[in-house]
Amino acid sequence: MRKPYPSDITREKYAQISHYLENAKKATCPRKIDLYEVFCAILYLLKNSCTWRALPNDFPDYRHVYYYWSIWTKKNEHGQSVMDHALERLVHLERCEIRRSSTPTTLRSTRKAYKKAVSCI
Repeated sequence: MRKPYPSDITREKYAQISHYLENAKKATCPRKIDLYEVFCAILYLLKNSCTWRALPNDFPDYRHVYYYWSIWTKKNEHGQSVMDHALERLVHLERCEIRRSSTPTTLRSTRKAYKKAVSCI
């Protein structure tokens, strides 16, 4: 068992999105790697902005993690990937858990963004 990292999600939350990730690749033989660990490794990479080879040793080998990353981030005909769907679902679950609307209701804007948008009109 590896030590927990701040970027990890619980197994219960992973169970809510596992069908997206497991169905992304046709299973031709039994998996030897826990996809939960692979997903947590990807979250670690996203949070810490480290290189693939700099993944801690208690995660699966970086080549396995990169392999699944490349499958999960491949865009479909609608321009969305499996990873996009999984992360959107996690955000939805997190917002529901803290009793917020599942989608943001306000748009936060800066003066600079406003000026840029107005200048394009």
